[in-house]
Amino acid sequence: MSWLLLILSLPTENATVRMRAWRAIKTLGAASLRDGVYLLPAHPDHLDKLEAIAHDVRESGGIAHVLATDGSEAQDFSALFDRSDDYEALHLAIAELRAMLLPESVMDVIKETRKLRKRLTRLSQIDFFPGAVRDRVDRALQELETDANRVLSPDEPLPASGIIHVLDPADYQSRLWATRRRPWVDRLASAWLIKQFIDPQAHFVWLNSPDDCPNNALGFDFDGATFTHVAEKVTFETLLASFDLRHVALQRIGELVHYLDVGGYQPPEASGVEYILMGLRETLNDDDQLLLAANQVFDSLYTAYNKGE
Repeated sequence: MSWLLLILSLPTENATVRMRAWRAIKTLGAASLRDGVYLLPAHPDHLDKLEAIAHDVRESGGIAHVLATDGSEAQDFSALFDRSDDYEALHLAIAELRAMLLPESVMDVIKETRKLRKRLTRLSQIDFFPGAVRDRVDRALQELETDANRVLSPDEPLPASGIIHVLDPADYQSRLWATRRRPWVDRLASAWLIKQFIDPQAHFVWLNSPDDCPNNALGFDFDGATFTHVAEKVTFETLLASFDLRHVALQRIGELVHYLDVGGYQPPEASGVEYILMGLRETLNDDDQLLLAANQVFDSLYTAYNKGE
C-alpha cells in the first residue's frame, strides 16, 4: 500500500497557523509518526489537502513537504489508524441514550441521535480500514433511530416484503387517500407527492386508527396499507418506485424523508427541515392545515434541488 507523508516545521511565533494546520490534519484523520510528521493512505483527495496545508505553512514562514511512498516497499501503518476506541465511545453513548428513551423525552433523544449520526459519519470518513466494529455501531444507531421514531409515532408501519410493481397513475385519479392522523415526515411528504405528481385531485382523510380506513380509500403509511414501507424503503420511496418517479429532486427528497423517518445517511439540510416541520406540527392542530403548510416546505425543497442540479 502507498502512503503520503506530511513533514512540517511550523513557525513558533505564529500560533494561528499552528492551530490551523493542527485542525486540518486532525480533520483529515492523519496519523502522527513523530512530532511534525503525519501520515495518510495515498489518495488524490488526500494529496490535494496535504498540499494545501503545506502551502499554507510555507506561506506563513514555515517549512513543509509532502512525500509519497512506493507501495511495493512501504511498511504497513494501518494499525496507526485503528478507530476502535472512538467507535466504542460512540457505542457507549448510544446505549446511554437508549436508556433515556421514554415518551416524555423522545424529542430530546431524537435530537441527540442526530448528533450521534453526525459523529459516526465523520468518524467513518476517516476510518480508512473499516472493520466489524463500525457495522456494529451503525446497526445500534439505526435501531435506536427506529425505536425513537416508533415512540414518537407508535403506529409506524413495519416493513413489508415483496416486489414493488410499477403502476399507471391514470388508474389512481380523483381518489380518496387515507393515512394516520397527526402526520409526521413520511406521511406529510407522501401526501405532498400524491397531490403534486400522482393524483392532483386527491382528497385525504386522517385516521384515528388504521382500522378506520374506508373501503374505498387508498391507505398509505400504515400496516396493511396499499402503499407503505417495503423492505428498506419508507412510504415516500415506495410511492416513487410504484409510479416510476425518477426525477433527481424527488430522489433527494426521498433520501431526506428516509433519514428523518428511519435514520441512516443524513443529508445536510435534514436538521433544518425537521425543525421546521416540528414547529408546524406543534403549532397547527388541524391536519389539513398542517399538510398545506408542509406542502410549502416540500415545494421549496423541490425547487431548490432542481436549481442545484
